[in-house]
Formats: sequence, structure tokens, C-alpha cells
Amino acid sequence: MNGRELIRNALQHEEGKIPVDLGSAMTTGIHVSCVEELRKYYGLSEHPVKVIETCQMLGEVEDDLKAVLGINTEGVFGLYSMYGFANTDYKEWRTPWGQEVLVPEKFVVSEDEKGSGVYVYPNGDTTARPSGHLPEGSFFFDTIIRQEDYAEDELDELDPELNMEEFGDFSEEVLDFYAAKVEEAYATGRSVTLNFAGASLGDIAMIPAPFLAAPKGIRDIEEWYISTSIREEYVNAIFERQAEVSIRNFAALFKRVGNKLDTIFTCGTDFGTQCSTFCSVDKFYSLWAPNYWVMNDWIHKNTEWKVFKHSCGAIDSLIDPLLDVGFDILNPVQISATGMDPARLKEKYGDRAIFWGGGVDTQKVLPFSTAMEVRAQVRKNCEILGKGGGFVFNPVHNVQALTPVENIAAMFAEVQELNKYR
Repeated sequence: MNGRELIRNALQHEEGKIPVDLGSAMTTGIHVSCVEELRKYYGLSEHPVKVIETCQMLGEVEDDLKAVLGINTEGVFGLYSMYGFANTDYKEWRTPWGQEVLVPEKFVVSEDEKGSGVYVYPNGDTTARPSGHLPEGSFFFDTIIRQEDYAEDELDELDPELNMEEFGDFSEEVLDFYAAKVEEAYATGRSVTLNFAGASLGDIAMIPAPFLAAPKGIRDIEEWYISTSIREEYVNAIFERQAEVSIRNFAALFKRVGNKLDTIFTCGTDFGTQCSTFCSVDKFYSLWAPNYWVMNDWIHKNTEWKVFKHSCGAIDSLIDPLLDVGFDILNPVQISATGMDPARLKEKYGDRAIFWGGGVDTQKVLPFSTAMEVRAQVRKNCEILGKGGGFVFNPVHNVQALTPVENIAAMFAEVQELNKYR
């Protein structure tokens, strides 16, 4: 079986070898520094690693490294980055931690005179306020809140159109880019995941609009969460517009790529904290569910794509609702959060949900345990989540900088060992 067949088996809940993902989505990747260390560890050619997602500084996992690690997926990312510039025409950049990497041409940064870090600009426009900040000693960018100052009564009277500037029909340029990248990914024989922009309702990574020079509307994260409670009509208007635009874009995309992609990452909205959720089940059904359902229903009626939903945290109470509205895949399966024990999740939801992640804890075990302890947790979780299919191995969210390369290698080695007997 090639990678595509392995993934499709898992998506159909057919038991067999456990398929493996690394880097197909913005929440299943690996820090650019770790990619460099892995290439050295396996004796692969050394050259600047391409940054495929500039906010989290995720690195490209090339074919030779995928072959060594046994990766079965290909990720297709959009034309534009989180900071609004095109992911094209790469150049070298030396990071604050001393690594030479490749970044898009319009990745333009400045250093604070006080040495407090590096700033990045929307679409490379240095006349605009910076929209991202990589603090001194950090390894990824934080989004800078740039909401205009409003009085409380002004917030209550804002037009939802102000928060809709970024939502529009895909241009021919964007569709051409997606089509070419899907074709390239499909030719590898690995399963294709497409990262779709615009359908993620209320994603906190997007609310501050780091890709816009002068974002309008409610762009402060705290104020946005408050608005989901006290300005529900305002938020719902935005969600309805997103759904309408997204369905048109799904249709245009399907005309170009058909069923050459297996999964589509439509939503990265986080609903969980370490121990609870950001909203009640009732609030989910009243505000988010109607528009999720409309978008997912269109995909299921018109394509063979499986819909990929990311949410960190303790989301047990929302898993049934997420499945009810048509999400097929749950990621990252944060096994360290309250109520997210793998055995319990598999027993409760295993016949309906596809677990994409949960292979090993990336908060404590992968970065701070021994290689043997890493292998032990990988083995245990694969045996639990892999039973009866419906599981794609990936650690819990992205592999972070400073994670020991020996532990990363041990993680993949254990899956390969387990697959010898499946």
C-alpha cells in the first residue's frame, strides 16, 4: 500500500498498518529547527530548511526525510501566509537562534533597538504597524493586537462588515496555485490534505488579522470572546457570510482538483482549555453549529473529502456536537487535557471519529522524557487509538523547538516497529 491507501483505510475505519502524518497541516507540523536537527541525525544533505508557516516557524519535511520517518501525507498550504504575503520566491534569513532558513521574499522584519525581539509586517509593508512579534529567546511569532480604540457603545453599534474584509471569493491566481500544488502532492502517492482559508469560524489566530495592514472591527481576542456572549447577532452575521463565501470557494476548488485530496482542513478554532471549554454545548449549537453544518454538508454531498477539525484542549463535552455537525477528523487529540484519556475517547467516539493525533504528549513527554519513555507512550496510544482503524499517527500538535532529536526519532521508530506486526 502507498501512503494514500493507508490513509484512506484509516479514514474508512479499516484496521491495518497505522498511517503517519508530519506536516500536512498547520497543526501537525514540526519546528524548523527540529527539521534541521533531524536531517543531521539521519545524515541527510544539510541546507537551509524552508519555513512553510511563518507564524509558528514550521519547517518543510522534504521527500528524503519523509522516506526515513515513514510519512504518508502531503500538505497543501495556501498561496498567502498568516502575514498576508505570498509563499513564493524564497530567500535566506538568519533566525535569532542562529539558524539559516528560507522565507518568502516579502517576509520583512525589523529588530527592536532595545533588543526585545523581531517584528514582522503585514504583506511586508513596513509603513504599516507590525503584526507579529518574535520575542527575545522565543522560537515563533506572537500576533500583535492592533484593534482601533472604541468606546463601549461604539462596539455595540459596529457593522459586522468591518470584520469581513478578509472573506472573499478565491481569485484565479489562488485557484491556480491550489490546483498546481494538489497535482504535485497527488503525484507522490501520499495522501493529500489541503489547508483551506476562510472557513474557520472565530479562529483566534485569525481574529486579530495579522495579514491586514489596518484591521477594522472587533480584533482584540478578549473582546471577541466577550462578543460571542453579548453580541451574538454581530458574530453570527460574520459566520453566515463566511459560510456563504466558503461554499462558493469549495465549489470552485472542487472543479479544479476533484477528489485528488483526501482531507480538507477547514477549521482551527480552539474550543478547549487545559481543563474545560470556552463555551457551553448550548452556545455551540446556537452560534457555531448552524454554519458548520451548512459547510460540512456541502462537502459531504458534493465531494469525497473528509473534513478536518482542529481544537486543542479538554473538548470531551463538545466532541458529539462536532461530529453531529459533520466534522470527520478530530485533531490534535490533546491526551493531557482533562477528560481526554485515549482509551475513554476511543471507546466513546471511536466508531464515528477519526483521531488524527494523540500519538504522544508534546507538552511533557516528548520534550522532557527519555527516548524509552517516549516509545512506551507511543506504543500504548497506538494500540488504543489504532484498534479498528480511524487513527492517523501524529503527536499532539506541532513538535516544538528544543525537543531532543533523539526523542523525535524514537517516536517515529516506535510506530515503524509496531507496523511490522500489523
